[in-house]
Amino acid sequence: MTPLRPEEHSMQSRPTAGAALALLSAVTFATSGTFARSLIEAGWSAEAAVVARVGVAALVLAIPALLSLRGRWHVLRQNVTAIGMFGLLGVSLAQVCFFNAVRYLPVGVALLLEYLGIILVVGWMWLRHGQRPRRLTAAGSAAALAGLVFVLDLTGTASFDPVGVLWGLGAAFGLAGYFVLAGRVDPRLPSVAMASGGMAVGAAVLLVIGLTGLLPLNATFGEVTFAGQRTSWLLPIVGLSLVAAVIAYLAGIAGNRILGPRLSSFVGLTEVLFAVLIAWLFLDELPTAWQLFGGALIIAGVALVRLDEMRGSPPPAPVSPEPALAVDPR
Repeated sequence: MTPLRPEEHSMQSRPTAGAALALLSAVTFATSGTFARSLIEAGWSAEAAVVARVGVAALVLAIPALLSLRGRWHVLRQNVTAIGMFGLLGVSLAQVCFFNAVRYLPVGVALLLEYLGIILVVGWMWLRHGQRPRRLTAAGSAAALAGLVFVLDLTGTASFDPVGVLWGLGAAFGLAGYFVLAGRVDPRLPSVAMASGGMAVGAAVLLVIGLTGLLPLNATFGEVTFAGQRTSWLLPIVGLSLVAAVIAYLAGIAGNRILGPRLSSFVGLTEVLFAVLIAWLFLDELPTAWQLFGGALIIAGVALVRLDEMRGSPPPAPVSPEPALAVDPR
């Protein structure tokens, strides 16, 4: 057998490396609900947890963001509005609603409700831009909505909390806004700059509103319970900011560069599965059989929508080597 040349081996290993990075991003993003639960149960408000998470992450990502913008400061100035909207919708709204949903619902159920944001985008594009969904997208949307019925588990075998459901649907609207904005991002804007800037805006807005008293910014600085053990409050903060934000974003951006946004978004669907597994291992929290069945329908429906997008529109020609932001806002 003729051995592979170094360049051939490198070409074959790149998709594997890209898939590994995308999976790492999905796993680390999936830890956010579990880390947040320990803070919320200790007396933290969801808003304070989001400020701590994205504020620290924005500071850590500031250096690579500044390095990525060298010589392209005009691109940053031209996209201030887009970064601000991303911070308000993709960061503030999505995360605050998701963390509040975790107060009332299992982590996996809250995340499944948020993922319905992808289906909301389909409805938005139809109503706002007249883009009637094709058959595969319509089938995927129907499957996801049917899955929602099972996830809510109205039969009574699981506790149904309408407040938690409303927070989860609010997170879905935030995620939908994120995806709509991500499709309009200037491809010249480095993804790490978009992520760092958006998180800085989100943290600043929540902090200012919290200081006025309109939002609760409650935090405790004693011990918290994580995975059944008493530990310092710093552990979930480090987990939220470094693991579930910095590592998750950087791995997602790197994987996206190798796989492309369409394929990496498919790999990103595994986040829901990882979130359920992590919540089960660390919180002893597992959805009911009906909810798991509904979750499978939602994931299948979202996958069909993604597949239809890949079949229906070829990827745009790149304007610069840096891709547009295509990672999960959590």
